[in-house]
Amino acid sequence: MTTLQATVGPLPASEHLPSSAAPEAPTVSAKTWLAVIGAALGAFTAVLNIQIVNASLADIQGAIGAGIDDGGWISTSYLIAEIIVIPLTGWLAQVFSIRVYLLTNAILFLVFSAACAFAQDLPQMIVLRAVQGFTGGVLIPMAFTLIITLLPKAKQPVGLALFAVSATFAPAIGPTIGGYLTENWGWQYIFYVNLVPGLLMIGMLWFSLEAKPMQLSLLRQGDWPGVITMAIGLSALQTVLEEGNKDDWFGSEFIVRLSVIAAVALAAFLWIELTSEKPLLNLRLLGRRNFGFGILANFLMGVALYGSVFILPQYLARIQGYNSEQIGMVLAWTGLPQLVLIPLVPRLMKRFDARLVIGTGFALFAASNFMNIFMTSDYGSDQLFWPNVVRAVGQALAFAPLSAVATAGIEAENAGSASGLFNMMRNLGGAVGIAVLQTFLTKREQFHSNVLNQSVSLLEQATRTRIDQLTQYFLNHGVADRTEASHEAVVAIGHLVQKQAFILAFSDTFYLIGAALIVALMAALLLKKPGHLDAGGAH
Repeated sequence: MTTLQATVGPLPASEHLPSSAAPEAPTVSAKTWLAVIGAALGAFTAVLNIQIVNASLADIQGAIGAGIDDGGWISTSYLIAEIIVIPLTGWLAQVFSIRVYLLTNAILFLVFSAACAFAQDLPQMIVLRAVQGFTGGVLIPMAFTLIITLLPKAKQPVGLALFAVSATFAPAIGPTIGGYLTENWGWQYIFYVNLVPGLLMIGMLWFSLEAKPMQLSLLRQGDWPGVITMAIGLSALQTVLEEGNKDDWFGSEFIVRLSVIAAVALAAFLWIELTSEKPLLNLRLLGRRNFGFGILANFLMGVALYGSVFILPQYLARIQGYNSEQIGMVLAWTGLPQLVLIPLVPRLMKRFDARLVIGTGFALFAASNFMNIFMTSDYGSDQLFWPNVVRAVGQALAFAPLSAVATAGIEAENAGSASGLFNMMRNLGGAVGIAVLQTFLTKREQFHSNVLNQSVSLLEQATRTRIDQLTQYFLNHGVADRTEASHEAVVAIGHLVQKQAFILAFSDTFYLIGAALIVALMAALLLKKPGHLDAGGAH
């Protein structure tokens, strides 16, 4: 099993891909297992913090005075920081040594987690969440690295299973934990909850990781132009996506400037990476059929995975009036079934073509979104149960086999680049998905409001009759003046129209997510069977 296959294909890679015969693995010491478990716990807390905020977003927005349109930045800032740091982690771990780099970021992650609870306004929260994401983003790829470098091949599937369960359970339980803590203790506790497992993680890593000398000389050899242009380009692009809707897109000089910066920086990044002798990321890997189509499918999975976990709480809070705890209970069913299914996926890959497993997963994931495109005002937790279960099954079937097939045949020297690209693109899909869906939701609400307002006209007898009924209702319930009662009736109808417009807009967002997953399904169908790849990673 290559380093990368293990890194981005948690469970099935070692069982599904061909490997040379290895001697009997030595016994793994308790100290080594302590390092692996501590690292997996770190990955769990980092993934948890992507999702734990979503169910409590409305409460946080209210507490720090953030508008609905700006609230997406609380999630997006964390995601974009992770995107930037993931491709840097392998190189920086070599520079500072695994022990120093991992422990430093683990400690900083806890510090900034607690600091988020003290944020007074949106700009403070965005900065703190970004730094939290920058330090937490290190924990996820480093967990893979420790599993691969410390465990012998025979024991790696155990470590990878531990990581897979953590990575699956965290998104499922995150909103549930967040909702419970917000309703019973206050939103600040969704950040304090990191402290106990975080301190346990630091203790395990401190005791188990061996000290090694740092190689600071590698800093001089780093692809700094690539690092800088990537960071500027991704940050500018994300800001355009997040702010464009509110600022009338290219009608805003600010958005136009940022768009030019993003285009220039990302174009420079591509040129630097393709011409550099020691690039930060080997982008030529995208020319390989399986890796290229796998990256596309993985990006779209990120759009659907993180986008739907952002949109669904918005719907439940705004339309159904659910509190954070109720939202968490609904979202729990998008992930809990995966705990049962993930251990079965390697067996399915042995029995069936992995591409069939991936295709079935994407088809079910898409179907779960299409089940939500005819929502009504009564569409609540009961109606969302089966779509959420179907989604959980689809995600479990698609995630691990996709990473294994996409990275089959990647050489050891390209492992770091492929790992960085694969993980970065999934998170980038999430960041782009949240921003695009937020904009799409606003535009579709405006569209449906205009259509409905044309139907609700005073020239229509049904409208006049409804206004008369509501006017009489308000007169019977404490409003003395008939003119005021009539005004209240018109306002009530306006609120009803807006609510219905939002319901239709939310239905449209699920349709868009489903369409993205159909494209991902098509990309998955273009993958070659891993067995057809030679040892050198044929194209």
